[in-house]
This record gives sequence, C-alpha cells and structure tokens, in this order.
Amino acid sequence: MGNLDHKVAIVSGSGRGIGREIALKLAREGASVVVNDLDHEPAADTVSAIEKDGGQAVACAGSVTDAGFAERFVQTAVDSFGGLDIIVNNAGYTWDSVVQKMTDEQWDAILDVHLKAPFRILRAAQPVISAAAKRARAAGEEVPTRKVVNISSIAGLGGNAGQANYAAAKAGVTGLTKTLAKEWGRYQVTVNTVAFGLIKTRLTETAAEAGGTIDVDGKNIRVGVSPDLLSAMEQTIPLGRAGTPAEAAGAVYLLCTPESDYISGQTLVCGGGFVL
Repeated sequence: MGNLDHKVAIVSGSGRGIGREIALKLAREGASVVVNDLDHEPAADTVSAIEKDGGQAVACAGSVTDAGFAERFVQTAVDSFGGLDIIVNNAGYTWDSVVQKMTDEQWDAILDVHLKAPFRILRAAQPVISAAAKRARAAGEEVPTRKVVNISSIAGLGGNAGQANYAAAKAGVTGLTKTLAKEWGRYQVTVNTVAFGLIKTRLTETAAEAGGTIDVDGKNIRVGVSPDLLSAMEQTIPLGRAGTPAEAAGAVYLLCTPESDYISGQTLVCGGGFVL
C-alpha cells in the first residue's frame, strides 16, 4: 500500500535530474505517472525504471513550450490512466547573463519555459479537474483532494545576480501558485510551490562535470559553475552541502501526500537551512 495509490500524476521535465526523482518517488508511493522530457529516450528510460519497480508510467515527450503540448500532456493522463490528480510543473533550465548583456531571446525563452508553460498546463488541466469535482458532487461523493506543485527557486524569492530572467520567472511562479490556490480551492485542489536552493544536478555541477553546454531546441546553452563558486555557495548553507535530487523530490512529495491536504498557497523552501 502506497500513500498515493490510485492517483494519477503528470511531471514535466522528468526524464532527468530532479524531475526523474520526483516521478520515481510518486510511482513508488503508488501513483501512475506521465513522464515528460524534451527527448523521448530519457522519458522512456524513466518509464522503464518505474515499471521495473512494479509501477505504472507512460512517456509524453516534447517541449513544454510547444503550442498544443499542454493539452497533449493532460490528455495522455486521461487516456492512459483515466484521470488526473497530481500536477508537478518542474521542467526548466537556466540561460544566464547580466542584464545589460541579456537578449530578448534569453528573456523570452526562460519566461516561456518556467512561467508560460506551467500556466498552459494548468489551463489545460482545469476542465478535467472541474469535471471530476462536479461528477463526485453529483454522485453525492466526497471530492478527493488533488495536488499541484509548482517548482520555483530561492532566486525567485531573493533574486540572483546574472539571472534576471530566471528570478523573474520564478517570482512569477509564486504569484501563479497563490492565484490558483484561490481559484481552485472550490475543486478541492491544493496549489503550492517548492523553492529549491542549491541542488546537485547537471545544471549546477562544476563546468567540467556538466560538459559545458546542453542543447535546447537547437541552442547550445552553457551550464555548470566554477568549482570555487560552487564551494563558496555550499559554505552559505547551514547543512554544509548541496542537496540531492532525491532530497528535492522528497520536498515535492510532502505536498502531494494526504497529510498536506489543508496546506495551500504556500512556498516550501528546500535549501538545507539557507535563509535569504
């Protein structure tokens, strides 16, 4: 018996890193998961890992920023598993520059993936969630609590030099979360945000470990930080280290459990005790 038995979850950006760990964690607790990644192979690999553990999952590859993706993502959950109970908006990347050197393309790309894409996914999910709540009420049944967890960052709470686009997008996620918590309370949906601090992923590894760049829609985006900067960042964290993707997934899972059914409109900082 899992804490999330009979639940259906969609997790964007879940072929790698934190998203993969979120998908694995939800599946281990009984949820059926729609796994998304920009590329089919990482998404299929996560699905395979879930199935090997005895869970249920399907892949829905594609860019969250593409027109029509949100509707396809939501419909995959309905067609494959019969409904939708948990939405985790996790997909994203960084494309850093100081403001005077940041291009419109950089600004738009990061706002699109971190803020517009979650908005579109939630908009696409609304008819499914609303209809499910209405059916339960019409049948005289209790409406089950559904969950939305939007992923943010401490950069969205306090800003970060070189990340005007990312910080603005993640600050916007907070506003989106608080608004949807008020709009969707009538459907018995809790809407919360997890703001990550320093988590060890390919986007925050040292430049040498990360391989220098990632490919996003044909653009080579530089990733990774210098070892000295990474060490300095870790020294500001009371726990003395970066978090792991599994620990990040644990924070998301907390807000998907029945124990969090009366928590909504909140931002949970998962940062090892780091205080802005």
